[in-house]
Amino acid sequence: MFTTRRLLTLLFGPAVQRQFHVRYWDGTLEGPPRPTPATLVLKVPQALRRMLLPPSDLALGEAYIFGDFDVEGNLEHLLAQAVSLGDKLLNPLVAAQVFALLLGLPGEPRPAPRPAFESRNPAHTKDRDASAIRYHYDVGNDFYATWLDEKMVYSCAYFATGEETLEEAQTIKLDRICRKLRLKEGEHLLDIGCGWGGLAIYAAKNYGVRVTGITLSPAQAEVARARAEAAGVGDKVSIEIRDYRDLEPTTRYDKVASVGMFEHVGLAKMPQYFAQIYRLLKPGGLVLNHGIVKEITPAFVHWGFGLLERYLNSRSFIQNYVFPDGELSRLSEVNLRAEHAGFEIRDAENMREHYALTLREWVRRLETHHQELLDRGLVDEVTYRIWRLYMSGSAQSFAAGRIGVVQTLLAKPWPGGEAGLPLNRRDIELERA
Repeated sequence: MFTTRRLLTLLFGPAVQRQFHVRYWDGTLEGPPRPTPATLVLKVPQALRRMLLPPSDLALGEAYIFGDFDVEGNLEHLLAQAVSLGDKLLNPLVAAQVFALLLGLPGEPRPAPRPAFESRNPAHTKDRDASAIRYHYDVGNDFYATWLDEKMVYSCAYFATGEETLEEAQTIKLDRICRKLRLKEGEHLLDIGCGWGGLAIYAAKNYGVRVTGITLSPAQAEVARARAEAAGVGDKVSIEIRDYRDLEPTTRYDKVASVGMFEHVGLAKMPQYFAQIYRLLKPGGLVLNHGIVKEITPAFVHWGFGLLERYLNSRSFIQNYVFPDGELSRLSEVNLRAEHAGFEIRDAENMREHYALTLREWVRRLETHHQELLDRGLVDEVTYRIWRLYMSGSAQSFAAGRIGVVQTLLAKPWPGGEAGLPLNRRDIELERA
C-alpha cells in the first residue's frame, strides 16, 4: 500500500488536498476532511499498474470494466482529475518517478476478454459499417429504453433553460431540427441514421411530411416501425434497413436530416457522403447535418509531432468497446467536404454544453437502473460499466471543450442562387403557437 500511496501523492498531491477520496483494498479510506463528489475504490494492490500501464484510456477503461477499481459517486468528476495528469506526465522527471513506482506494484496479468467486434473488411466498407453499427446498437432495445427518453432519441437534447426534463429537452431538439429544415406539409424528408424513429415520427406527426428513415440496425428498425404505427403515422413513415450509399437518386427528397450518424462515415469517405446527399436532394432543398466534432485538443496530445496522438488513437477505449471505426473530424474539415460537394453552409450551432447535460441525465438514469438491468438479464456488469464509463467520459469531454456537437444547415440552391431561406432566424427561435 505504501507504493500506491506514494503514487497517488505524486499524481494528485497530499490526500487532504485532493478533490476525491480513496478507499484501498483493505477498507482504509483517506482524503480531505470534507465530502467530495467521488471516491476512488482500489480493489486490488495492482490496480494503479493496470490502470496506467501502458498509458492509454484503453488500459484505464479495461481496469474499470473488469473490476480492478470502482468509482462511488460522480465518475465524471474523477475522470476530470485523470485528464489533468496529461501535462504533468510530460515532465520527464515526474514521468520517470511514476514509471518506477508503477513497476514496483504487483504485476500479475489479468486475463481480459477481448471486444466482440470483429471484421476482416477494410474500415468504412458497407459490410464492416453494418457490423460496427450493429455491435453498438444491437445491445438491446430494452437496455436503451431504461435510460433514454420516452421517444428513445439517442442524440444531444436541447435545454432551452437548463431546467427542462430530458423528455422536454429532446422534444425541443426535434422541433428545432424541423424548424431549421423549414419542413412543410407534403414534403418528403430523408432521415439518415433514423435510430428508433424519434425524429421521423415527430416530423410526420407535427409537420405533415412523409419520411423515409434508414438504419443499419434491424433491432432499431423493428422498434421504429412499431412506434410509427402506434403513433398513427405508419402511412407516412417508412423505415428501411439500408446503407445511405445504396439509395438511388431516382427518388429525390425535399429535405434531409442526418443526426448522430456522420461520426461513423470517416473523413476519407466524407466526400462520398456529401456527394450522395447532394444527388438525393432536390434543388432548393436543405440538409441538417448533426454530429460530434473534435474541438480543443489537450496540449500534451501534440507531443512528438503527432506520435502521441496516433498512439492514443490506436489504444482507444471507445474504439475497442463502444464505437468501432468511429471517427471524429474537425468542423472545418467536415464543412470543407460539404462545400466541395456543392452545398452552401447557411447556419452552424455548437451544442456541446447541451450534450454534457444530456449525457449526465443518461448516466443518472443508467445508474438508477443498474440493479434492474442485471436482474432482468438485459446486460452483464461489464457492459453496464462500459456504458457508464463511456457516457461519463463523454460528458466530461463536452464540458471541457475537447469535443463538440454541431448542427450545420446546408443548402442546395437553385441554379440562380435562390435558397428560399428567410432573412432572419426568428422562425427557429420563436415558440410555436
